[in-house]
Amino acid sequence: MISTVESTPVRPRALTPVALDLLRRHPLITVLAAMALAFQLSTGSFLDPANLSGIATDAATLAIVAVPLALLVISGYLDLSVGSTLALGGLVGGWLAGQGQTPVVAVLGALAVGAAVGAVNGVLCCYFGLSAFIVTLGMLTAIRAFAQQLFPVPLSSFGPGFAWLGGSRIAGIATPVFIAALVLIAGALFLALTPTGRHVFAIGVNREAAHLSGVDVRRTPFALFVATGAAAALAGVVKASVLDSVVAGTSGAGFELTVLTAILLGGVALTGGSGSVLGVLLGVLFLGGLQNGLTLLDVPTFWQQMAQGTALVAGAALAYFAPRRGPR
Repeated sequence: MISTVESTPVRPRALTPVALDLLRRHPLITVLAAMALAFQLSTGSFLDPANLSGIATDAATLAIVAVPLALLVISGYLDLSVGSTLALGGLVGGWLAGQGQTPVVAVLGALAVGAAVGAVNGVLCCYFGLSAFIVTLGMLTAIRAFAQQLFPVPLSSFGPGFAWLGGSRIAGIATPVFIAALVLIAGALFLALTPTGRHVFAIGVNREAAHLSGVDVRRTPFALFVATGAAAALAGVVKASVLDSVVAGTSGAGFELTVLTAILLGGVALTGGSGSVLGVLLGVLFLGGLQNGLTLLDVPTFWQQMAQGTALVAGAALAYFAPRRGPR
């Protein structure tokens, strides 16, 4: 006797509560997926592994700066001088390499210069109480002028040792992407696992209450200013290594708006106290994918800049209407 077993139709599984919560807290995931699908259908090559690798490499310098700057914004401060610091860091690193110094010395020299810029910003904003917007806006112009005075002609041909930083691979991953991944992981662990990471949110939410709770409301954001300056210089070195050239007047021009757009799209509130490293990563990937897709479609530069400006406004709206993302 042959028995028959009735089969029930297989239904697609619904999203788990964790996935739904992730999509609710990070609506950019849905937007990013829709953008990738649209560019793939229109170009036929957007999702090719080679193109995705190129997007990741191009976006690496943005991610390196976006993480510490996002932490600084979460604490209630802002740094608009990162573009000029990026240029100065690349120039110093490239010049040292061109003088025969080892890549390690070149990178350390650039990091020292970037950290010094961040320290000046931090002292003026955190200890003297000056407006971070005004201070860093002034530093943006001053550092750019200083870089042009110090390096009036473009620098290039830094040697194979320096080129390794931007053109080699570590465990099959492009070195700029590997560095960016380390920065992202370090930032996520810092926010999630350290008391200082929780202090960053506390300072951004209510500086006075944090002070009364025993939080050092000066030293923590000061350290973030230093980290942001050093990260900008590191990004400048990576960019100089990739291009094998640096121009004082144009390198990093407008970069501060791009990185600010990325962190706003990622849900970091300019008012402080809200944000996440995952959101910053999504914002970086969105901008990188948007620029790459528009380039594949041969969209003129004017419209690409228009799209980036629109993304900045959209990021501000997302940061305002999305749920606040503080420490769990």
